[in-house]
Amino acid sequence: MKASDATSNDQNCEKRQAHGATFAKVLDGRKQPIRGLWIRGTRYYARLNVENPLTGIKKNQRVPLVTKEGKPVQTVAQAVAELNRLQTQRSDNTLPTLARTPKFNEYSARYLDFIGSGQGTKKLGTVAKEKALLKRWNNYIGGLRLDQIKRVHVNRFIESRLKENVSPRTINLDVIVLRVVFKRALSDGLIQRLPTEGLQPLKTSTKKRSLFTAADLDKLCQTAFETKQNKQGADVPVTENAQEFVDYIRVLAYSGARRNESLGIRWDDVDFGNNQLFIRRQITERGIEDLKNRDARVVDFNPNLKAHLLDMKARSHDVSQWLFPSPQRGEKDIPAKTFRESLVLVRERAKLPSFGFHDCRHHFISMGVMSGIDFMTIAAWVGHKDGGVLIGKVYGHLANEHRKAMAGRMNFEPGQLKLDNSA
Repeated sequence: MKASDATSNDQNCEKRQAHGATFAKVLDGRKQPIRGLWIRGTRYYARLNVENPLTGIKKNQRVPLVTKEGKPVQTVAQAVAELNRLQTQRSDNTLPTLARTPKFNEYSARYLDFIGSGQGTKKLGTVAKEKALLKRWNNYIGGLRLDQIKRVHVNRFIESRLKENVSPRTINLDVIVLRVVFKRALSDGLIQRLPTEGLQPLKTSTKKRSLFTAADLDKLCQTAFETKQNKQGADVPVTENAQEFVDYIRVLAYSGARRNESLGIRWDDVDFGNNQLFIRRQITERGIEDLKNRDARVVDFNPNLKAHLLDMKARSHDVSQWLFPSPQRGEKDIPAKTFRESLVLVRERAKLPSFGFHDCRHHFISMGVMSGIDFMTIAAWVGHKDGGVLIGKVYGHLANEHRKAMAGRMNFEPGQLKLDNSA
């Protein structure tokens, strides 16, 4: 650019500053306007026709021009170079978002509206959990725009949660839901990279779950039918719904079904002819829902499960379609929602304070492993889609211990073995 051109543009700047900053065309050496290049005050702008990533509408907008270092361009030559670079990026579909991105709290609210509207694939329980987790992020970075959020913000959040003695597993879940939201923002074209990119999850340690034996289960069930003295000294049942509670515990332990899945079993899910139990739905506080993995599954009868279901059927008198009808159902045939209160009362009396409903599922899987059943079959029964990989990782040691115990029963003393000499 000639010195006269720079002087001409500088004079135009002085005039605009004197009369208030307005946009004006930038002139070349022939005093001709450079297409797409504007100046206001001392700042250079590119005028581009770009698409709004949220609305999909294209419109012209003026974009302040900066160098690769993020500093405002100072000369017409720099402005022309940056304008050409933006135009190339637009042609290659690599143009960054030029409009102001929404604040995190605005975008996360839009995300929750979408997944909660039924248009997404997430269940109501998952939506509720993500909403609770995103509330924490909104309190921390909600006022920042999406493209302003960097790794340092994520790291500071993690540090603050650790100082609150929050478990690493919980913090990892916090980061996962943040990553989900930003992946959507990335697909919307609002950001160029994830602030969690390359971030490694915190190391977690899984507490080894105690293995409750068949004797422990029997003790728990027997305790449910006992009585205790109330504050007035009168004998009252440990739990008023002892029989239904015990039936529920044994179905959990003999089928490996999750606690909410067992509540959702109906009598038409029990196929005595083919010796199979179908797990098709679950009951939560929100009502009847799909299964955790959305796919129905079949549990083949084992002797304990079949005998228990036959006993339950004989006592049911066909008063309900549900194996575990609600005691407050009235004229409506609705399932029970929980046996949590009964569990707390019974396990305290039985002196099994750490026992939980999931321990029944743990018991079922453990018994299957120690019975020598292959992991793939057990996985199909309990609804794992990994073909038994998780069971192998978590319960594989039980199979090893069982094999060692069986090896200890071998006897090579003379006279104790009957050998087949015909071979």
